[in-house]
Amino acid sequence: MNFGNLKLFYALSCVALCLIILAPTLALVVTFPEGERFSELWILGSNHMTADYTFDVTVNEEYLVYAGVGNHMKSSAYYVVYVKFKNQTESLPNDKTETPSPVPPLYTYYVFLQDGDDWEIPLTFSFSGVSFSENRSLVESLTVNDVAFSVDKAAVWDAEDKGYYYQLFLELWIYNTQSKTIQFHNRFVGIQLNITRTV
Repeated sequence: MNFGNLKLFYALSCVALCLIILAPTLALVVTFPEGERFSELWILGSNHMTADYTFDVTVNEEYLVYAGVGNHMKSSAYYVVYVKFKNQTESLPNDKTETPSPVPPLYTYYVFLQDGDDWEIPLTFSFSGVSFSENRSLVESLTVNDVAFSVDKAAVWDAEDKGYYYQLFLELWIYNTQSKTIQFHNRFVGIQLNITRTV
């Protein structure tokens, strides 16, 4: 090994040793990029699967899904989950403009989660007061977790897909610590429902 190589080896060794010694101090001063902050929202079918959602529903029969929230915001978070029900003409939330659906919530969950925690709960629903007239159906009442709500939602027969279609969906809202308000968190999930039978 010649003198130039030995000098370079010595300099690199000194730099490496300095970095090892100063690493704890550098960690206090240098801010490294954090992972992505996000929240999860889900609906799973009765067997905790995405493949077994209820689709064709019958009046006065109770159905089960699971609603869940996951916190990956790098801090604790206070969430509000709204259960909503819409017909074919009402709007879902708009993820491009980050605005919630104008459909009023029927049922509300309040959830506080530490970072990395998940929350999941059974959600049951059933329909009553459903009537059919010509090419129109009317749902008068929706029961969510044993609480009945008057909904009075009408749907027109969809000849192409052969059904009267409605949607049960969840919106995720989060408490903003800076503005001290609950705001739409731009997360929503739903299941399509075809109500074609009364018995």
